[in-house]
Amino acid sequence: MADTLLAGADRTTAARLPLLDVLRGAAVLGTLMTNVWIFASPGSEWSVLQGGLTSPDPVADPSAATVAESVFRFLADGKFLSLLTILFGVGLAIQYDSAARRGEPWPGRYPRRAAFLFLEGTVHFLLVFAWDVLMGYAVTALLVAWLLARSERVRRIALWTASGLHLALVGLVTLGALAKPDSGPKAPDPEAVRLYAHGGWADQIAFRLDHFAALRIEPVFSFGLLVSLFLLGVRLHRAGAFTPTAAGRRVRVRMAAWGLGLGLPLGAAATLGGQDFFVLGRYGIAPLIAVGYIGLIGTALDRFAVPGAKALGSVGRTALSCYVAQNLLCVLLCYGIGLGLAESLGGSGPWWVMGLWATVSLALVAGSGLWLRRFERGPLESVQGWALRRR
Repeated sequence: MADTLLAGADRTTAARLPLLDVLRGAAVLGTLMTNVWIFASPGSEWSVLQGGLTSPDPVADPSAATVAESVFRFLADGKFLSLLTILFGVGLAIQYDSAARRGEPWPGRYPRRAAFLFLEGTVHFLLVFAWDVLMGYAVTALLVAWLLARSERVRRIALWTASGLHLALVGLVTLGALAKPDSGPKAPDPEAVRLYAHGGWADQIAFRLDHFAALRIEPVFSFGLLVSLFLLGVRLHRAGAFTPTAAGRRVRVRMAAWGLGLGLPLGAAATLGGQDFFVLGRYGIAPLIAVGYIGLIGTALDRFAVPGAKALGSVGRTALSCYVAQNLLCVLLCYGIGLGLAESLGGSGPWWVMGLWATVSLALVAGSGLWLRRFERGPLESVQGWALRRR
């Protein structure tokens, strides 16, 4: 996803921003921390819409397994997806700056890039994983690319308008959930359970096509958030938040302090409040914590030799390939078309799911490192570069 998130930045500019590679790597592996529970649940992708991914209650059940799962899911849910979205906005800003330095018109050829990204996301949605992010990013990028050619005042108005509308929608959904009588936990759809446990690959593709609108509801619901985070990424880039300068280090410290200082207590309160506050936590508070994560990771890299930073950077440099590969690996490990671990280990507790995340993550770290020893870009990044090359 280097070409996607850095969106065509020249190599010199990208080389001066090594923090972005580490952040991309963390974002890709962090999104898997959330998605792995989808793959491991009965009914998989369809269970998300049925409320089948409710987190355990560590207050009612303070066992080690429940506490570990609760913390694992709290640290990830929505935060790394927001981080990934902010980085996409950063990449768009870098491409705009690169075009300006070369004296090229904007958006120029960018709509072709967005169209190709939408195609990539569509293929990924149909063949691999229904909760793809690339399609939503492609549509949002077209709007934000247009806004980049407008004045700072126009972008500021767009940022606050999109943020306000999104938070109003989140608030209405949360109030609706609080007013609705509690119907208790929902059982997964038996047909969906059978499909992912015993159905064929073609059956899963047909299911996604049949339920296309429902399975694509998240980017529609969160469109205001996507626009906001894209524009936030633009502002952070122009504020020097990712540069190895004294000013950049000060920005990162403030991001960590405000993002985590406010976000973590609010996020914990929403989590402990139960399922009624799920939307508020994932789509309202998680972006604030994501800003804190950027600041925390950046500040740590400023001050220490962080173990694993180079490995995360390798994942970040091959982010598109790793994003698709992690979902494909989980399909082959969890669904009936592969090893069927979701059915055979279902109900045995959360440890195997967290172990699955760790195993897939290590495979991606090792694979990306080995690949980059021989090639400059990841396999899907190379395909994307070839397809979009100026001829």
